[in-house]
Amino acid sequence: MCRSIKTLFNFEPPATELEIRAAALQFVRKLSGFSVPSKANEAAFDQAVEAITASAADLMAALVTTAEPKSRDEEAAKARARSQIRFGTASSKPGG
Repeated sequence: MCRSIKTLFNFEPPATELEIRAAALQFVRKLSGFSVPSKANEAAFDQAVEAITASAADLMAALVTTAEPKSRDEEAAKARARSQIRFGTASSKPGG
């Protein structure tokens, strides 16, 4: 799967609409093979992003858990540690 799509459920603070849309955009890019669609495909591409954003937001709202919410800062620190082990240097990207 696309490495830039991150888990968004059960975090404190909760995922924003922009984060959900960014994940949908990455998903559509991965499926289509386009990072930027041609003019001929732009409407279909944009419609897919919007539909997946809406579906993902519905999913996030419907999910339930008894687990404590994860801390974004703690998860980012874990990702940086994994990156350092894997690549010998900490990632410069936010969140690992």
